[in-house]
Order: sequence, then C-alpha cells, then structure tokens
Amino acid sequence: MAIFKRPALKTQSGRKREMPQGLWQKCPGCSAVVHELELAQNQRVCPHCEYHFPQSARERLADLADPESFTEHDADLRSIDTLRFQGMATYKDRLKKYQDSTGLTDAVLSGAGMIEGYKVAIAVMDFSFLAATMGSVVGERITRIIEHGTATRSPVIIISASGGARMYEGMLSLMQMAKTSGALARHASEKLPYISVLTNPTTAGVMASFASLGDVILAEPKSMVGFAGPRVIKETTHQDLPEGFQTAEFLEEHGLIDLIVHRKKMRPQIAQLLAYFSASQ
Repeated sequence: MAIFKRPALKTQSGRKREMPQGLWQKCPGCSAVVHELELAQNQRVCPHCEYHFPQSARERLADLADPESFTEHDADLRSIDTLRFQGMATYKDRLKKYQDSTGLTDAVLSGAGMIEGYKVAIAVMDFSFLAATMGSVVGERITRIIEHGTATRSPVIIISASGGARMYEGMLSLMQMAKTSGALARHASEKLPYISVLTNPTTAGVMASFASLGDVILAEPKSMVGFAGPRVIKETTHQDLPEGFQTAEFLEEHGLIDLIVHRKKMRPQIAQLLAYFSASQ
C-alpha cells in the first residue's frame, strides 16, 4: 500500500483528476522537482545542480549538428529474431514495444552532418531503446558510418550510452565488438580522427570496444563508465573498490578519459577539436 498518493487537481466543478504524468521530473542529483519544459529548454540539465538527465539521440543531434545538416544513413536496417529468443516476451515483441515508444527502429541513429561547418560522420546511441544494447543492427550501422567517414575522409564522432551487448542476439551481438573496432582501425590507418563521447551510462561490450578507442575521449560529468558492474568486480577481486570508482571523474583522474565536458559546452568543444584536426591534416 502506497504511503503517499499522487497529488490530485481540483477542477471548478469540484471533481478531482490525477496529475498528468511526465510533466515533472525529480532530479536524482539534488531531489529538486523540475518541470519537463524547463528541462527541455535547458538541454535536459538540472537548473539547480547541473545533473545531466538522459537525452534522446534526436535531442543530441539537434544540439550538436548544424541546422538541417544531418542526413540519416541505413534507416532501413532492422533487427530480426535469428535465435528465436523465448522468455516472458519474445524479442520481436520487445523490439515492437521500443520502436513504438521511441519512434526509432533501433538503438542508434547514424548519418552524415556538419558541426560548425566541419563535415562529420556521426552516430548517437539512445538508451531509451532497450538500454541501447548493441545488437547486429547497432553494430552494422556504427560500422557503416565509420566506413563512410573513411571513404569521405571525414572525422567520426560516436556518442555512446549503452548497457552492453544485446543478449537476445547471443554471439551475433558480441561479434559487433570486433567489427566496429576493425572499422576504426582502418579509419585510423588513413590518419583520420575519431572522437568518442561517453554519456551515462556507457558500459560492458560497448565500452570494451569502440567507445574506448577514440583519439580523444570526452565524457559528460558524473557519467557511469566501465566494463563490469561494481558488484561483479568486487565479488571477483575480493577487494573494496575506491570511492567514485567507474565515474567519469575517477577515470579522467586515472588517464582513461581526456576531458569531462558539460553538455552545453560539448558542441563548441567538439568544434574546437575538429578545427585542430583539420589544421593538422
């Protein structure tokens, strides 16, 4: 039985109606209650404590890419249930559920665009689609956009957010780690830059592959970044973990991340890096 009830609104007729869901968000950082409109206008950053709420792939592209410059690639690629996965819900059912709720066909948007006039090949993962797990379509889209960047001699930018490999696809999912990494190796052999941006959370197979291979690795503040979870690591090593372990700040201090960048400063920071790489080629 709930201790607290959802607040009710009284209309002029005296009848009560429920408070509409989704209008307010409680900030995990400071517990302040923030209106959804205020969050949307502030790039989904808490105006009180600067906590970075999750952002959709389309919201990130709108913030980063020059207006009307982004062209999506491989939108027709769709996951199939090769393993005929069975459980409380089939894989097909889960895909349909998330496609309907997010408006995406899978957990990454990829394509070509411009950032402050510099052409880029860009992929943005969306955690709201099956925790942005990497299946065969996610891996294929990322691989193809890396190859597009290599073919057009464009810098590659990947904004990662993921719970790891997609269990519904088994080994087909794990193969994407090698495939994306191989594409990046060919991109690097052409002396072309790759900027990796880590957001909360970036974990498991994604972190163990393309997310950690950037020439420059940026991260949003207080993002959870790592391979296995803290509990698994503690049980495996039988050691107490350091305070702040697997936060972006901890990893920056220990040299895995180059720079922590506030979301509102991400676009100019990436543009500055693109200008540097462009001048050095």
